[in-house]
Amino acid sequence: MNTEMDPWSLQPRHCDSRRALLKSAAGIATLCAISAPLLGVPDLTNAAALTKEMRDMFTPDQIIEMMKQGNERFRAGKISPHDYLAQKRATVTGQYPAAVILSCIDSRAPAEIIFDAGIGDAFNARIAGNIANDDLLGSLEFACALAGAKVILVMGHTACGAVKGAIDGAQLGNLTGLLNKIKPAVDATHFEGDRTSKNGEFVDEVAKTNVLLTVNAIRKRSDVLAGLEKDGKIKIIGSMYRLAGGRVEFFT
Repeated sequence: MNTEMDPWSLQPRHCDSRRALLKSAAGIATLCAISAPLLGVPDLTNAAALTKEMRDMFTPDQIIEMMKQGNERFRAGKISPHDYLAQKRATVTGQYPAAVILSCIDSRAPAEIIFDAGIGDAFNARIAGNIANDDLLGSLEFACALAGAKVILVMGHTACGAVKGAIDGAQLGNLTGLLNKIKPAVDATHFEGDRTSKNGEFVDEVAKTNVLLTVNAIRKRSDVLAGLEKDGKIKIIGSMYRLAGGRVEFFT
């Protein structure tokens, strides 16, 4: 049976169509890996985790494409076989993640699993409502400016409890201040119909607005990240994960 390497997980996986693989950005990277000894590019086939050379050979667009393909494998139930022990050993002396994912703490939205990623592939910043406060912005700056990640993906999700709390004006200790940061998305969401937390469609629209506002806030509040994006070194994009079906919708 034919197997190919997926550069996002760096583990063997079975391919239904070599032609489809080679048409993708990941397929191009795979072809480079196969030709590595001849072309002088890093050899992905013997790696347990990303090295700096491997990560640096990809563009932000290629990394986004790899994430999309990882999500497709997750949805199809064709998750790559991960040797986590090998990945753990390979990353002891250093890490070179390709992306940083800012997502919600919801237990049903584990980013690494949703994107079929391995240890060392991505930074994962999680906070209720996937907001970007000062500490999160500092973490994103570390991930990109110092550690070399090339994509910032803000990922909201459907049926978000934090968004429901913001809609309801819920108050509970320190959570109150966090939910206040989501409330601008409630007001900014244009929606005809029942604007309450009991309306799942409205909740999801607010969640999407919240993602877009977070993406804009990252650019406005971090000169470091805005500068990297302006120079084409990183991309900052938003997305929504749908609990029903498992699809991640990327916003361009």
